[in-house]
Amino acid sequence: MTGDGWSTAVRRRLGLGRLLALGGREDGVWITERAAVSVLRAATAAVPGCAVTSLRLAPADPGALTEPVVPAPPSALSPGPLRIAAQLAALGGRPLPELAATVREALFTAARDRLGLIVSDVDVEVTALLDELPDPPDGGPPPGPADPAASVAATAAFTTPGVARLTSELGPPVHTADGHIRVELATDPLHNPLEVARAVRAEVRRDVPDAASVAVLITWAG
Repeated sequence: MTGDGWSTAVRRRLGLGRLLALGGREDGVWITERAAVSVLRAATAAVPGCAVTSLRLAPADPGALTEPVVPAPPSALSPGPLRIAAQLAALGGRPLPELAATVREALFTAARDRLGLIVSDVDVEVTALLDELPDPPDGGPPPGPADPAASVAATAAFTTPGVARLTSELGPPVHTADGHIRVELATDPLHNPLEVARAVRAEVRRDVPDAASVAVLITWAG
């Protein structure tokens, strides 16, 4: 790989953010922070009078992380409760504690119901008072398409309801090593990402019965 190619690959990987465990240690599913943040931002966009200027997810208690039952993607976080930290710019005229509570509830609900993330804490901080709100940030382009017929596992994943496309952010859409399979994909907006990933794991295990394990990495949701 050339120097420019290596730099591009590094920037692309950093753009994904953390790889967050979705569900519990038995689920074998991860989602990129970028994908999770895009869904959470959409939830806060429905709250009038504010704009989220920063949104980060991290382990709420590093000591509470558990070992997943399947090999994790490189540098992925282990399963465990997460903390969401949000910073807001707000318009005047609405009590800030009330606004923060509404945003906190929207984030909790979206994380639980829309994504399936295990979140124990949501910290909301109003960092600016504005006369008018800024334009919402660009979430970045969706990942490029990948060959859906690269392998039996790719075909099984691609045909699972709720899978919008296979992606290739960390390498090929289907990564195999020592019998372990990792499928990388994007989900459509009408399906719960965790439920889609569970279904993909079941389909791949059925079609590739000799696989030692199957993991799923969601790089884009909705």
